[in-house]
Amino acid sequence: MLKRGHPRWTRRLFGPGDLEAIAAAVGDAEKTTSAEIRVHLDRRLPTHADVPAGDALAHARHVFVRLRMHETAERNGVLVYLAVEDRKLAIVGDEAIHVRVGESYWAGVRDAMVERLRRGEAREAILHAVGDVGGILQKFFPHRPDDKNELSDQVSLG
Repeated sequence: MLKRGHPRWTRRLFGPGDLEAIAAAVGDAEKTTSAEIRVHLDRRLPTHADVPAGDALAHARHVFVRLRMHETAERNGVLVYLAVEDRKLAIVGDEAIHVRVGESYWAGVRDAMVERLRRGEAREAILHAVGDVGGILQKFFPHRPDDKNELSDQVSLG
């Protein structure tokens, strides 16, 4: 069983300790960069008047703002988003990182996640994505001595 406090629906993809391992991977990745990484899980893609139905990327952008990721000092946050029961995912990078890596980079990370998810490797899919993103963030936004952790490393749940 997952730790108390994790919703039952997360058990469909994640076993004991998986969400904690993901949070630890985010923390480790952020040790080498001034950027911020978040992982967010929703049970299903919610419907919003301003978000097209079934559009994971549009909803991930909405979550990005709700988590205040656009307010980081260097505009270099990255969100890894999954709608578990809808089997949808998206990756959103703020403007400072997106302009450096472009859409093809995000598509590559997404496609690698999809491959692992199809094999039933949800934990590995996210851990690999966080590691990959952490590496590219380190390249463009290396850790500075005055850097502070601006956002939680914990997996957020919708």
